[in-house]
Amino acid sequence: MANKMLFHSTVGPLIPAANAINEAGGAAYQLSPKAALAQYAATGCLHATFYVTAERQLETILNLCAHPEVEPEFIARVALYARTKGYMKDLPALLCAVLSTSGPGLLAEVFDRVIDDGRMLRNFVQIMRSGVAGRKSLGTLPKRLVQDWFERHTDEEIFRASVGNDPSLADIIRMVHPKPQSAVRAALYGYLVGQPHNAADLPDLVKQYEAFKAGQAEALPDVPFQMLTSLELTNKHWQAIARNASWQMTRMNLNTFARHGVFNDRVATKCIADRLGDAAAIEPARVFPYQLMVAYAQAGDVPPEIRAALQDAMEIATRNVPGINGQVFVCPDVSGSMHSPVTGVRKGATSAVRCVDVAALMAACVIRTNRLAQVIPFKEAVVTELDLNARDSVMTNAAKMTKIPPGGTNCSAPLAWLNARKARGQLVVFVSDNQSWVDTARGQGTATMQQWNIFKARNPQAKLVCIDLQPAATVQTSEREDVLNVGGFSDHVFDIVAEFAKGTLNGDHWVGIIEKVSL
Repeated sequence: MANKMLFHSTVGPLIPAANAINEAGGAAYQLSPKAALAQYAATGCLHATFYVTAERQLETILNLCAHPEVEPEFIARVALYARTKGYMKDLPALLCAVLSTSGPGLLAEVFDRVIDDGRMLRNFVQIMRSGVAGRKSLGTLPKRLVQDWFERHTDEEIFRASVGNDPSLADIIRMVHPKPQSAVRAALYGYLVGQPHNAADLPDLVKQYEAFKAGQAEALPDVPFQMLTSLELTNKHWQAIARNASWQMTRMNLNTFARHGVFNDRVATKCIADRLGDAAAIEPARVFPYQLMVAYAQAGDVPPEIRAALQDAMEIATRNVPGINGQVFVCPDVSGSMHSPVTGVRKGATSAVRCVDVAALMAACVIRTNRLAQVIPFKEAVVTELDLNARDSVMTNAAKMTKIPPGGTNCSAPLAWLNARKARGQLVVFVSDNQSWVDTARGQGTATMQQWNIFKARNPQAKLVCIDLQPAATVQTSEREDVLNVGGFSDHVFDIVAEFAKGTLNGDHWVGIIEKVSL
């Protein structure tokens, strides 16, 4: 009889061997070059994270772009996806800079959809001038595309976009010399770069701004409030700023408005509350759900209706969370590395939002839509002492999860816990940085993949989704028909989860979605 110790039966499909070591030193699977580039583009902000420096991220991204399996067309599609679906800023601009040498024609195709505002334009020019993309000057085509950017925007839009430096919009005008097509545009360019110009030809908005600065007008000009904060403003002025503010500006400046007495005016307060809860305003604002959680947590002395409006906005911003027929398990990672800033460490501008905050928020969103879903937080082991109510708001449940003390990372722990209880379910969702190191596996594959195979044998129709919040080229689960690895922290991640749960994704899953992006 054959030796059963040597020839024991394997549970479920064969597990591929782990072929990489992750940043924490644990066994892992290497992402394909395309999937790795997508992962970096959807999560990377080119700032130091818990495991990876900004310089190493940049080097990895440039190497991935140069990989023979990554065609310029895919780079262009990733740039579009990262900007329009992932709401990222630095990475899409970097990918456009890469295309300036590897696929100039493709850069022309996607430029206006990726470089879609003044900040993105400044990012692109700064990256081009740095030389990382292989050139230190813009070159003929990029220069023409930047000139076209000015042609596509109105005088008022250009003036409002003139906030910001390094480079400033004036620096860019000096670099590319856009040709004014009217006396008004000529005067505006002269005004912005500090050259002689005919003040009578300036756009009306600039005239209103200069008159207000000189104390010659009481009416507040409709300009970004950053242009006004150095001036002496009354409470009435601040109320006017608040009434005219964009959705994102409103979200970011609630405490500023409170300090300047805006909420003493009931009309202004109602206007702000209505704006925050306006579904039509939330989507074009490209809000990350976690930004609403931060606004809610950091809002100080604001009226109750403002807090209620932020909660309404959260429900709107997370309504893409899929409803799943059957049992759902969602597993937020609360380990030590997850307590690092989600967008990396930036000198003087590090986000207060941690990866664990985003993981908790995503978990809270899932149970909000799937009332029977079970949350299984984990670190080196499963955390069982947690009382969540699916009827509570997303904000309330997320806050409970973020208070769990940190520990080591063991991504297989939730699945092992479920397997020990013979649990049955249709969908398991992990939200993590995927840097598992506690659960060093014996035998084939990672411990997470081994435990998933056991769960899958008991639940043949089950699917596993691993949402990664940090830039890395490794994962804990090998991609296959029942396993999806996806990166990012915008609400579009939920769209992909919904498609996967319905079985409408192709075999390439996330990479397949990006490859369908229209150029």
